[in-house]
Amino acid sequence: MEKQTYFYGTGRRKTAVARVRLLPGNGDIIINGISYEELFPRPEHRRTIVQPLLVTDCITKFNAVVKVTGSGISGQSGAVSHGIARALVRADESLKSVLRRYGLLTRDSRAKERKKYGLKRARKAPQYTKR
Repeated sequence: MEKQTYFYGTGRRKTAVARVRLLPGNGDIIINGISYEELFPRPEHRRTIVQPLLVTDCITKFNAVVKVTGSGISGQSGAVSHGIARALVRADESLKSVLRRYGLLTRDSRAKERKKYGLKRARKAPQYTKR
């Protein structure tokens, strides 16, 4: 049995972590055993996921097998995009400048701010009463 060669990348966004494996193929993206079109019904999330492949013209060169956990669908789609971009750099170092130009290699570090005591949420204060 021949050993399958693949390129690995880890993507993160909010609390989501995506483990991406890029295999030579025809452009199929399987996330947690399901096609990404079924898992992400919104077009903006689908666009986010395929953006690294479209920007580098690799949409028909690789299949992506992804395991993603944590967060919601927005965080997960961002994590998958980040993971695919990192895996593409492992596959071909010359794609790094293109992906960097589109901001796809930078980890988006924004996360939910913690709740402070005396407040209702991170910054929302209880209603002020004068009398």
